[in-house]
Amino acid sequence: MKLINESFIEEKKSKFYGYLYEIDNKEDLDNILNELKNKHKGYRHIPYAYKLSNTAGKTNDKEPGDLGMNFLTILERNNLNNHLLLVVRFFGGTKLGASTLTRTYSKCANLCINKNN
Repeated sequence: MKLINESFIEEKKSKFYGYLYEIDNKEDLDNILNELKNKHKGYRHIPYAYKLSNTAGKTNDKEPGDLGMNFLTILERNNLNNHLLLVVRFFGGTKLGASTLTRTYSKCANLCINKNN
């Protein structure tokens, strides 16, 4: 596993940290999630998507919308096999609403990809 890029967005005091990793297998996913959960104590949600050569997976981590599918689409659109794309969110005290949440998560995820190109 290798960290490729990071991004950061703050929206109404909520903080969004995006990460793009190159991964070799599903065990890398578990290791990365554990590492980020330890690094980002107090996080609220970590939606993600990964794509390996013969499998893919995603989760919204209890956030509204279909963030995991959005992240998977971003990976596929950029032909990023063997990659994991995720965003760690810290709640800032103000509810953002589903559309703002989806837009901010997607923007943070796309920043990681665009830095890669």
